[in-house]
Amino acid sequence: MIRYLKSGQTAEAAAGRQAEVRKSVEAILENIAANGEQAVREYSQKFDHWSPASFRLSEQQIEACLAVVPEPVKRDIEFAQAQIRNFALAQKSTLCDIEVQTLPGVVLGHKNIPVNSVGCYVPGGRYPMVASAHMSVVTAKAAGVKRVIASAPPFGGAPHPAIVTAMHMGGADEIYAFGGVQAIAAMALGTEHIAAVDMIVGPGNAYVAEAKRQLFGRVGIDLLAGPTETLVIADDSCDAQMAAVDLLGQAEHGPGSPAVLLTNSARLAQELPAAIEQELSWLPTADVARVAWQNCGEIILTDTLEEMVSQAQRIASEHVQVLTRDPDYFLERLSNYGALFLGPRTNVAFGDKVIGTNHTLPTMKAARYTGGLWVGKFIKTCTYQRVLTDEASALIGSYCSRLCALEGFAGHKEQADLRVRRYGKNKAA
Repeated sequence: MIRYLKSGQTAEAAAGRQAEVRKSVEAILENIAANGEQAVREYSQKFDHWSPASFRLSEQQIEACLAVVPEPVKRDIEFAQAQIRNFALAQKSTLCDIEVQTLPGVVLGHKNIPVNSVGCYVPGGRYPMVASAHMSVVTAKAAGVKRVIASAPPFGGAPHPAIVTAMHMGGADEIYAFGGVQAIAAMALGTEHIAAVDMIVGPGNAYVAEAKRQLFGRVGIDLLAGPTETLVIADDSCDAQMAAVDLLGQAEHGPGSPAVLLTNSARLAQELPAAIEQELSWLPTADVARVAWQNCGEIILTDTLEEMVSQAQRIASEHVQVLTRDPDYFLERLSNYGALFLGPRTNVAFGDKVIGTNHTLPTMKAARYTGGLWVGKFIKTCTYQRVLTDEASALIGSYCSRLCALEGFAGHKEQADLRVRRYGKNKAA
């Protein structure tokens, strides 16, 4: 039996908020499409109180940011980027060009081609999300993208030095200081001073995710990523403190961040609320984490492991942390998740910041049909074909002709028939 001891926001409430977000984003995108950088500047001033002479950072401004970041911080950034780059390159090595002869004289193949230009969005409104620069810029460069531009909102009235440093160290070709929907629109649509990109990637708040959704088609996107979600799957081998820490560690992202405990332990379910309060009593980000837990936190108690699997599949969470005696049970059975964190020695923060997997992951149940950002997202697998012999052209042509006739495509049929006439056994002299 499944018991919901604490429930989060209703689907109706979430849908109502999303409708408001959709309407606001639509108006901003229309304005920027019509008025370019003037509109970008107006929104930057309105939302971030930021209107510099140029949104693009000069080499001197980048060097100034690098100069104020302590060397130990740079070494930490370098370490994190090395882990992310190494894993991305290992993933890329699995993507192979192929060429096969499927019939005598018929050659088919595909090539893996990097996207030409990408805009990487790095959130920085509530927290300076330095790690997001690694996840997008480093991975895009590992994929072979020629032009990688990156943007982040100002933090405290100026470009955040550590974010700029991470973008620069990661290999960004252009760095911009603006955020929100206006940044997404400027990179995707282009302005008088910014050449539009082919693809937009990176996490963000509900407005950023909605802007990506509305722009998809005019540009490519990685996925809809944000706000953050976490699911902790735990049995009675997990103590309440660890469950509380791992839930609140993601709830602090924002007041709309779902944090869910899914357990078959009545003891853990009963002890968790007090453990949550204990952690909130000292956590510096408690003002945000408390609201997220109150509004979006859930405690789900089941009787069996099978029920835990079915609930996890339904929730399809961005992050799924498995704190059970046998984490592999869930690795083998779950298919709807952004990323799995198996066992108590790892956690979502490792994946968010440094371990090497990408932290841009599907939210809002998108894990049912997509994984997260990875090197392959920046690569197009494009096919080609080559017919080497007259006999092969006539053979394929004869089948194609009949199938085109079946569908009523006369022009298609003539394409095939021309090859049959020219290359068939009875071809004209």
